[in-house]
Amino acid sequence: MKSYAIYDDGLDWKKPIGYLFYYEKAKSFIIELCEELDEWEAPLLFQGLVNKGIYTVPADISLMWVKERIIPSGRQNIGMILKNHKLKEYSEIAFLAMNKGRCIQDDCYINQITEDEIPEDIKKRMSRNVAECFMTRDGGLLCMFKDDIVMKVEIEKLTGKYKKLLYILKNKEWRERIKLGAGGYSVVFNEQVEVISSDLRDNGIQIPLTTNDFYNFIQRNVVSTSVVCEMMQCSRQNLAHMVKEDKIQPIISGTKENLYVKGQVEDAMNE
Repeated sequence: MKSYAIYDDGLDWKKPIGYLFYYEKAKSFIIELCEELDEWEAPLLFQGLVNKGIYTVPADISLMWVKERIIPSGRQNIGMILKNHKLKEYSEIAFLAMNKGRCIQDDCYINQITEDEIPEDIKKRMSRNVAECFMTRDGGLLCMFKDDIVMKVEIEKLTGKYKKLLYILKNKEWRERIKLGAGGYSVVFNEQVEVISSDLRDNGIQIPLTTNDFYNFIQRNVVSTSVVCEMMQCSRQNLAHMVKEDKIQPIISGTKENLYVKGQVEDAMNE
């Protein structure tokens, strides 16, 4: 992740008005605005959000702000521009950094910062993002947040705002296709619907489990094929036979190693 402080020379502020985060693998931008910012001090694109008390700018709007400040990818002579700047391919973050995010529409600019320079209140806001998520057997969504909160979300409650979810929920295969958005700011269903983390928190029910409890369970209770063979003092061939006879089943099957739950292995040993 690359981090940038956003300044506005048009204001009396000497401190940043917000922070821009670029997630390199996902090639995604997120902007976190400072809560001291009021509607009229915010850049035009963000005024509607600030008016509603929203200071985390969604990825699509953050990208719009970035695109206002860089050479468009469809520029007729873009090949020559890339060559002149010694770039092998078009990159929003490369062009943004070149001119420090300045444009003729406002007085904003960016400065790259280290992780240590990100203010604690912004870090705290980011800690409310999703760390892990998966579907439960009853069709709910279990969300584990970075601040150690675990919530179960009834996805149907989200369909009022995210109407396309209705179509995804009707298809079992699509429903299971979920992944985290960049930085845990969202959960993406079937590469089509992006549900932001704040909506998941607002519609979830907290359960008496922490994210660290879950990680601790995985570390202590999920074991590989090699470990199972050692526990049961058997060969891989014998273990494969037990799996075939349904005496024990892996939770994840791989080409070289399977993963098993330790408790189920111990039950099989006692039979």
